[in-house]
Amino acid sequence: MDTTLSTACLTLEPLTREAFAPFGDVIELDGARHFPINGGTTERFHDLATLDVCEAGGKPLVSVFRAQPRTWPVPIAMMERHPYGSQAFVPLGSARYAVVVAPAGEFDPARLRAFWVDGTQGVNYAKGVWHHPLLAFDRVSDFLVIDRGGTQPNCDEIDLDIALELREPLAPAH
Repeated sequence: MDTTLSTACLTLEPLTREAFAPFGDVIELDGARHFPINGGTTERFHDLATLDVCEAGGKPLVSVFRAQPRTWPVPIAMMERHPYGSQAFVPLGSARYAVVVAPAGEFDPARLRAFWVDGTQGVNYAKGVWHHPLLAFDRVSDFLVIDRGGTQPNCDEIDLDIALELREPLAPAH
């Protein structure tokens, strides 16, 4: 009897506002509402994400997370969610990273999606959306994080019952 565990592979897709909409916001300048301020010396890219952090007495926190680079293939063995608030990640450099998400509600591994980010975009996970912790590549990478602080715990974690992995995306053909 063969007892080897077969590993399913998640396919990485490009991060776009439309594809990511069920999970939150893509934070990017392309297509964003913007206007000059400070006597025309600064361009303000306005209202890039819907932050939702005040439930149950929460308050916004601004932090920097320093992610260690992952190597391919990347095992996806757990997911987490924040039931009381959104969580935004904005890269403070141009390092590539990936996001793995599933819709809010009861976790369904069949609804997992993986997005490849070139380092010029951020993401804002909506309240309750399942996501994998930071998946940085190439080098140590810093992210500005805006999320919820408060007296109630705001993180649920689950271990996956299935073996999943991300594999390095193929370079586009020229």
